[in-house]
Amino acid sequence: MQDPGGEPRKIIHVDMDAFFASVEQRDHPEFRGRPLVVGGDPDGRGVVASCSYEARAFGVRSAMSTAKAKRLCPDAIFVHPRFEAYQEASLGIREIFHEVTDLVEPLSLDEAYLDVTKNKWNEPMAGKIAIRIKREIKARLSLTASAGVASTLFLAKVASDYRKPDGLTIIPPEEALSFIEKLPVTKLWGVGPATESSLLRIGVRTAGDLRALSPESVRAALGKNGMFLHQLAHGIDPRVVNPHWERKSYGAERTFEKDMTSIGALEAELRELCLEVSESLQQDELRARTITLKIRYGNFETITRGITLARAIDSAERIYDEILHLLQEKTDAGIRPVRLAGVSASQLLGFDQPEQLWFELPEFL
Repeated sequence: MQDPGGEPRKIIHVDMDAFFASVEQRDHPEFRGRPLVVGGDPDGRGVVASCSYEARAFGVRSAMSTAKAKRLCPDAIFVHPRFEAYQEASLGIREIFHEVTDLVEPLSLDEAYLDVTKNKWNEPMAGKIAIRIKREIKARLSLTASAGVASTLFLAKVASDYRKPDGLTIIPPEEALSFIEKLPVTKLWGVGPATESSLLRIGVRTAGDLRALSPESVRAALGKNGMFLHQLAHGIDPRVVNPHWERKSYGAERTFEKDMTSIGALEAELRELCLEVSESLQQDELRARTITLKIRYGNFETITRGITLARAIDSAERIYDEILHLLQEKTDAGIRPVRLAGVSASQLLGFDQPEQLWFELPEFL
């Protein structure tokens, strides 16, 4: 992507290293240098939210069950997440980003894009900016970050993951195509197991293989999505850093240590989840028109049931009322064991935004 003057843009992707686990090791010196897992109970059905690089050496990964993590690394320390601590650290990191540029697009608590083509430090070299950002994060927050520097969002993100932890990879525009050529197709944006299988069937294993195909072949194999991947393989990524990214939903979910069979106990868990969602909405001064319940039964069948309201809401009581109705009327909870439950709120409105009012008209017979 180029700036209005025709020069390649300068994009930095910053990704914190093992963020949750690193915050825990920073705040608890006794955890440093030891395998650490942040997540649920390893003797139950918890999931790994983050793990230290010492734990990763044993094969532990995020989203893995904590029970499996314990089998792989019996000596690991297991701690429950402290989201307030992670949010506080994230705010400190973003303060540093905004000292550089207003063109910051957060992707999560621990990663963001920065467009530094023009920047407040008046530094023309994006690589030097990335080095300074990493130093500032280390000095102020005692945490390490990895950074990727490139002319597109896609390449900057791939680069930030290239030499973790505490890494820095710079891909000059003239080296972009040679760098992309060797990438496995799974590194391309949006390539999951299904897309990978489709690509393997036509002999595509690397981005270079994909680049060699004609657009017609790619479209026949993958449809419209394939054309975007074909562009990425050619180093073309039209997306820009969007500092006005808006969150589309808020949610909270919980995996139970044992399948939940008691409807009363499940309702109590859902009440807590509704409170979490409500607190998030109120903190950001938002209301939601759509409330959604997620249920995963003991056999892993997962369903979602939602309702869209005439008026947006933000209170835990109102959210819980709607969730309770969905639970009782739209699920088999209480009859079938439940492994996971979740609550989410979407179709968000600020308090200064008008909402369309809907009226139920009486039926005339």
